[in-house]
Amino acid sequence: MSGEHGPTGADRSREKRDSVAGRAGGKRLVIVESPTKVKTIAGYLGDGYVVESSRGHVRDLPTGAAEVPAKYKGEKWARTGIDVEHGFEPIYVVSPDKRATMRTLKDALAGSDELLLATDDDREGEAIAWHLLQELKPKVPVRRMVFREITAKAIADAVANPRDLDTDLVDAQETRRILDRLYGYEVSPVLWKKVMPRLSAGRVQSVATRLVVERERERIAFRAASYWDLDAVLDAGSPADPPLFPARLTHVGERRVAQGRDFDSHGVLVAKGSEPLAHLDETTAQQLATGLRSATYAVQSVESRPYTRKPYAPFRTTTMQQEAGRKLGFTAQRAMSVAQDLYEAGFITYMRTDSSVLSETAITAARNQVTQLFGANYLPAKPRTYASKQKNAQEAHEAIRPAGDTFLTPAQTNLKGDQFRLYELIWMRTIASQMKDAEGQSITVRIDATRPGEETCRFTASGRTITFHGFLKAYVESSDDDSASDDAQTRLPQLTQGQSLRPDSVTASGHETRAPARYTEPSLVAKLEELEIGRPSTYASIIRTITSRDYVFKKGSALVPTWLAFAVTRLLEEHFPNLVDYAFTAEMEQTLDQIAGGNAQRLAVLKDFYFGSPAGAGGEDGDAAAHEGLQQLVSELGDIDARQLSTFPVGDLEDSDAIVVRVGRYGTYVEDAEGRRANVDDELPPDELTVELARELLSKPMGEERELGTDPETGNPVVARNGRFGPYVTELLPEDAPKNAKARTGSLFASMSVETVTLEQALELMSLPRVVGVDAEGVEITAQNGRYGPYLKKGTDSRSLTSEDQIFGITLDEALAIYAQPKQRGRAAAKPPLKELGPDPVSGAPMVIKDGRFGAYVTDGEVNATLRRDDEIATITAERAAELLAEKRAKGPAPKKRTAAKKAPAKRAPAKKTAASGAPAKKAAAKKAPAKKAPAKKAAAADASR
Repeated sequence: MSGEHGPTGADRSREKRDSVAGRAGGKRLVIVESPTKVKTIAGYLGDGYVVESSRGHVRDLPTGAAEVPAKYKGEKWARTGIDVEHGFEPIYVVSPDKRATMRTLKDALAGSDELLLATDDDREGEAIAWHLLQELKPKVPVRRMVFREITAKAIADAVANPRDLDTDLVDAQETRRILDRLYGYEVSPVLWKKVMPRLSAGRVQSVATRLVVERERERIAFRAASYWDLDAVLDAGSPADPPLFPARLTHVGERRVAQGRDFDSHGVLVAKGSEPLAHLDETTAQQLATGLRSATYAVQSVESRPYTRKPYAPFRTTTMQQEAGRKLGFTAQRAMSVAQDLYEAGFITYMRTDSSVLSETAITAARNQVTQLFGANYLPAKPRTYASKQKNAQEAHEAIRPAGDTFLTPAQTNLKGDQFRLYELIWMRTIASQMKDAEGQSITVRIDATRPGEETCRFTASGRTITFHGFLKAYVESSDDDSASDDAQTRLPQLTQGQSLRPDSVTASGHETRAPARYTEPSLVAKLEELEIGRPSTYASIIRTITSRDYVFKKGSALVPTWLAFAVTRLLEEHFPNLVDYAFTAEMEQTLDQIAGGNAQRLAVLKDFYFGSPAGAGGEDGDAAAHEGLQQLVSELGDIDARQLSTFPVGDLEDSDAIVVRVGRYGTYVEDAEGRRANVDDELPPDELTVELARELLSKPMGEERELGTDPETGNPVVARNGRFGPYVTELLPEDAPKNAKARTGSLFASMSVETVTLEQALELMSLPRVVGVDAEGVEITAQNGRYGPYLKKGTDSRSLTSEDQIFGITLDEALAIYAQPKQRGRAAAKPPLKELGPDPVSGAPMVIKDGRFGAYVTDGEVNATLRRDDEIATITAERAAELLAEKRAKGPAPKKRTAAKKAPAKRAPAKKTAASGAPAKKAAAKKAPAKKAPAKKAAAADASR
């Protein structure tokens, strides 16, 4: 960045003294991000301080045309909110729901003599602090107050040691925001035109979706292979302890017995190295088992090795999310929400961190607690230190640990439910990180089985004995695969070379290779971190985004892509390959890190991303390869066959028998060579759509649509279908219909069916709601059909009808008579719960499933959470119900709609950023050349999410 320098050293010293000592009788305004921090921090600071909350971001890029200031509405770039021709200068606006917050902050600042910006100590928090400065325009000294735990000491230290605003961090966050906006607003419209309206693309969300799609492609292409192996239980004799132990057949003569790892994804046995393989089928395996039951067994070798396991590093954001997922069943979002609550209540340190480092204070606290709880024998001679393994680790945070100079045990916190469980996990992990290694012995025994005139067969037995548990006394890490945990033990008897053994049993077992496992939230987080894509603090929102936008759904804990995700990913791979390239996305994160460290320029990065670079530009030798920028990519797409993009073959049939699955405007369907179609359930995983299932769908009448005729007014065909929510009728819009055109539909009455409904009935159904008339005050009354039956509606007042026939037959007088009666609240009587699930771990109140207006939901009496499409009332568990309630609490109450008053054209904010002390900051905006006015355009509907 370039620009004027901040305050001098003398200024900083004076401001620091003022910050600590304060002005006589003066007030200091402290602004934090979250309102839940206000009371605690205000209590620590005492008199002389006013603590207020910004409630997160106070301003952002405009989200729609209505938010664009009037002076910019004619600019061609106004729809994105970024002037790409003049230094990528953004338009920032205060959202309507933050105007009251800004008034409160300005009023508080008016009576203050100093401003302390105490937003979170990361890039986003730094950016919020800068935006507050731009809006508040303080005329009093301003400093940045940072803390990583909310304890009395940490808050006192933060007040005593303020710093200046870090404009490099602000630049990095602003660059990320602009990149995401340009990506979303330029690429999303391509999806609207070529795949489906109202879709979204995002710089990191699209890459995460691609990962899930690629795993499903592997599962579709996978072909299982069958193989057999032999397990023996051998007897070492009565003096041995234990006398019986398991062993597995590893070799038949010189050939190694093939295992699942020896087959490729097509089910073909692949020899690795020069060692020949023995692929056992059922017949061979059973014959071997029979012969080996009478074979002579002798120990060929015994190999013993010391076993040592070092403790795991303290939690970072991603490792906490993964372990909370594995051990507690938390989603990434739920883990972060609970961690946020713990942080703001002063129980843990800051939960958004790449660091595994513990402060000296934390190490001392952990070591003291190890001695108190486990004894000095579990404490290593020297403190353990952990270095971050992430080369792009940002910020100087500690690892996630219990807050304070001494740690509260979980029992001492008085926490309940999710907060107790996550605190306990963090506490155990922290304590374990300062304990001794686990120690033991690993033993491998090779045993030869001989039969007269036959090849010698070799068995192997493995054991592990832990002689000193060390850190495993406090914590054992979970795993995504089926491998044994670190504290698992298998005891073998004391054996010696040449010792004879007797077979107790020999069993042949058949197996099939398994397709690669789908990603779960923990394993996807691990993969994103491995590829260095995105930031740890954004993973929860990335997963939430791809699931909420119907790219991915959950089947149990597995993340399953929809066919829509297949179509979107194919378009991006074929026409925007760089934008979903894993290496490119990771490099962008490293570039943002360089900006944060002051080693890269914001403007140069944005120009390279948006405009691209010619051959030879950049690089030390000036020979960097040319690459297209985003602007060129979206404007020179060439011919894109939208139908081909959304069409995928089912199985490996010949063209004459081909069945394809297509992502259509009204959903996913299969189609055969004869043109027959059948709807595909939205919740059917793509790898389960086999040729056999597709043929079954096509053979069923419910899988087809029945043409009823043509609407005489529009000329559009009208069809009857069976849909996800029941049978319905709809019109088929022509191919050249506007993208925003919406087909009329109507659900069939209970007395109707797809096979019998007529065109006349269909036209009536599609005409609903029917206007019955207007009351004496001129309010319109309509009759319509809903999920819970027929009803009347007058303004916001709804009244149930007794039969569907009334929808078309009820008169105005009859409707007025119904409204003249007192309204029955709660539908005459409250419905009993559909299911009771026990107490909620957070509130302690009983959780029940109820039937509501919008479907089944879980409630504890205070919070209501609608069941998701993969939640079944019959099988839902108390843990799942608690998770739904926790997610709903994390979202907070729905924002109230407000009618924004018209405001005069706003003056553009100063181009320069202001340093935290009030002096001009380093960042300066390029002068804007006069731009030609263009007709105003609607802002894109979907901003890119990270």
